[in-house]
Amino acid sequence: MTFEEKTLSSEMIYEGAILNLRKDKVQVINGRTSYREIVEHNGGVAMIAVKDDGKVIMVRQFRKPIEKVIMEIPAGKIEKGEEPYSTAVRELKEETGYSAGKIEYLTKFYPSVGYSKEALYIYLCTELVPGETDFDENEALDIFEMDLDQLFKMAVNGEIEDGKTAIAIMQAWAKLKLKSNELCSGR
Repeated sequence: MTFEEKTLSSEMIYEGAILNLRKDKVQVINGRTSYREIVEHNGGVAMIAVKDDGKVIMVRQFRKPIEKVIMEIPAGKIEKGEEPYSTAVRELKEETGYSAGKIEYLTKFYPSVGYSKEALYIYLCTELVPGETDFDENEALDIFEMDLDQLFKMAVNGEIEDGKTAIAIMQAWAKLKLKSNELCSGR
């Protein structure tokens, strides 16, 4: 049995600075037609930056879609033509001021596969060197540190509301605390 849908037509509904919205007419498995609204996005990166003492660099910022301040790891969008690794290097420096002597790819995932093509790439950043932040002019971030073990417990208990942050914390904890490449091999 095949589960693929055949695209019959495609219409760009909205083109924005960060995302586009496309409406596809598709033929579904039973032969009928349906419509899919798809968000096109260049994707993003998120960096779990762990200091030598086990503290993780975190940020708090207001997120308009959910109308609240939320705790996250540093993250940013991939610019057109930019590689995810380069974005991670740039965004870590801009948002936290830190540079990383070692940056390891952990995983790639799709946060909302039902309607979005956005992919997020997670990197583990260690051997951190402090420096100056370079926020975007429309960003307001509170930078702070938390213990990786404490963050892991919070992620497991559902206290971390941001999905990319919870995934990154659990993968970094497994890699650093269990010292097992089998658990977190990064494909």
